[in-house]
Amino acid sequence: MKDYSRNVTNGVERAPNRSLFYALGLTKEEMDRPLIGVVCSKNEIVPGHMNLDKISEAVKAGIRLAGGTPIEFPAIAVCDGIAMGHIGMKYSLVTRDLIADSTEAMALAHQFDGLVMIPNCDKNVPGLLMAAARVNVPTIFCSGGPMLAGTLTDGRRTCLSHMFEAVGKYKAGNLDDEGILDYEENACPTCGSCSGMYTANSMNCLTEAIGMGLRGNGTIPAVYSARIRLAKETGMKIMELVEKNIRPRDIMTADAFHNAEAIDMALGCSTNTMLHLPAIAHECGIEIDLDMTNEISNKTPNLCHLAPAGDTYMEDLDKAGGVYAVMKELADAGLIKTDMITCTGKTIAENIADAVNLNEEIIRPIDRPYMKTGGIAVLRGNLAPEGCVVKQSAVAEEMLVHKGPARVFDSEEEAITAIYEGKIKAGDVVVIRYEGPKGGPGMREMLNPTSAIAGMGLDKEVALITDGRFSGATRGASIGHVCPEAAVGGTIGLVKEGDIISIDIPGRKIDLEVNNEELAERKKQWQPREPKITTGYASRYAKLVTSASRGAILE
Repeated sequence: MKDYSRNVTNGVERAPNRSLFYALGLTKEEMDRPLIGVVCSKNEIVPGHMNLDKISEAVKAGIRLAGGTPIEFPAIAVCDGIAMGHIGMKYSLVTRDLIADSTEAMALAHQFDGLVMIPNCDKNVPGLLMAAARVNVPTIFCSGGPMLAGTLTDGRRTCLSHMFEAVGKYKAGNLDDEGILDYEENACPTCGSCSGMYTANSMNCLTEAIGMGLRGNGTIPAVYSARIRLAKETGMKIMELVEKNIRPRDIMTADAFHNAEAIDMALGCSTNTMLHLPAIAHECGIEIDLDMTNEISNKTPNLCHLAPAGDTYMEDLDKAGGVYAVMKELADAGLIKTDMITCTGKTIAENIADAVNLNEEIIRPIDRPYMKTGGIAVLRGNLAPEGCVVKQSAVAEEMLVHKGPARVFDSEEEAITAIYEGKIKAGDVVVIRYEGPKGGPGMREMLNPTSAIAGMGLDKEVALITDGRFSGATRGASIGHVCPEAAVGGTIGLVKEGDIISIDIPGRKIDLEVNNEELAERKKQWQPREPKITTGYASRYAKLVTSASRGAILE
């Protein structure tokens, strides 16, 4: 079972290495056991991570119970909500690769026999999944868990997406200072990843779907004692994976990624999964593209309408049977494969055999879905030849097909100012460009503009398209990841104020109604822009990052 750590603990040649383990306070008996790296993302700035020291202690207890020696080291994490709306959001997506790189370096430098990853929020989960694929020693995930929904003073349940939209209501004169304070103090009542099906919870649910997390990892609330028990079970389970040498690439196969996308569609996950799943697959030596997304979406019904698509939350999904109950619905309909091995040491079929849907409104049965197609759609056309994505499950029916004049902005700040000043009118198509992976750099989320549009009551009348991306908390006709991006000469960079843009989500099309000759002339006149950031990590990132259609991986 010490397949790797013998390189730092065994033989006279490793006496210097052992002397340093003794300096850590380890005993010979502890060194003789498998060494398990516990990658804990605890920090004091992210609400979803403030409790991870408790999870880590429980994981380490489980490892010791099963005969291993746990050794903790850290990973970073950004709170997207706190980073939102300013330069900080340029440093969110970029951390995914920092997390993967630093975890790979720590794991291989110290030759752990197995790893337990303890993530929670947005880029932390995919970053650690990417690292798991690279290192490829037995690995399992135990996340921090979702936040409970908030409750306003009048008894209504609420969440972070409502909080952002409340600002739009305030700007429109539909909410006063007292109302804002009510949301501010009650939207986020506990530690944990924010309570809707936003990016963090989407990715944590997909750890179960792809086979890298135990049952309940995506849905058990952060404040429940069941989360501590899950952590202990995870610590014990890693020892079984080490003994059987079940590794991430044994679990994260092409079929597993196919399953993950299908479950994504059924759950109604964040569009950010369309960046992260290709990036994780790439680390496994598997290439998945956006065309695969539509193929799966077209035959996979959307079974869940959690916030922001509806008025239910992660705690409700947990009580209804969780991710396994959704998987059982899909498996019984033949929409996912069930013969693959998972981190439980068993197959998916064995894992979900006793799963039961306990609430058919939280998890709709396969024959009574919220939508006959999946939660995410990929659109193509002359505006996005390489594709763009929309969370169609959170789009009002009135906006599934829309045509209107472009209102063009070269940054998020310009757009949000115009929205708050009442310059955006019904029928408009807001275009925010030069916010892509290279142009941002860092591909900022546009939750502030989309929430402002929704909060001002325009979400059923105004569309927004961008080469940036969206928070999982975004709803409405919000179309992101437009590729190629403006910074590399994509069509979105050629759009002029007043141009007509046609959107057909059911038809999977998005077009700029400008003839080819005119577009060719505009292309000749287009000039690259000076980078917005020219120093530090963001500058290096901009030089290495690829298109969002490839998952914004680095080359």
